[in-house]
Amino acid sequence: MSWKEWYDSLAKPAWTPEPSTIGLIWQCLYPIILITFGYVFVRAVRQQLPWKVAFPFAVNLVANLLFTPIQFGWRNLPMAAVDIVIVWASIIWMAIAIWKHHRWVALAQIPYFVWVSIATVLQLSITWSNR
Repeated sequence: MSWKEWYDSLAKPAWTPEPSTIGLIWQCLYPIILITFGYVFVRAVRQQLPWKVAFPFAVNLVANLLFTPIQFGWRNLPMAAVDIVIVWASIIWMAIAIWKHHRWVALAQIPYFVWVSIATVLQLSITWSNR
């Protein structure tokens, strides 16, 4: 069974966005993530920003990248739920860590945080409905 057939077979809330909508949202968010994370990592490499400030960005990036293989490769809903909670919590951590250094980076995470908040509720709902 393909990942799409598997995903379509899951019980999901009525408000679940279409996969194409989810893809479009990520296409809008990835440039924000690229610019802000890149800025943080470059500043950390140049020692213009403490690594402890960049660390939550690294945690978020790894957790974000792991979500798709966990969800659609392993098809492990409980692990995907834990992973997306880590993504969500690390966005808050990132904003707190960067705030006193570069507020614009923290503020730029608002659309990412809003979407991941929705996606987290969706993932937790799907995980619960398919237990």
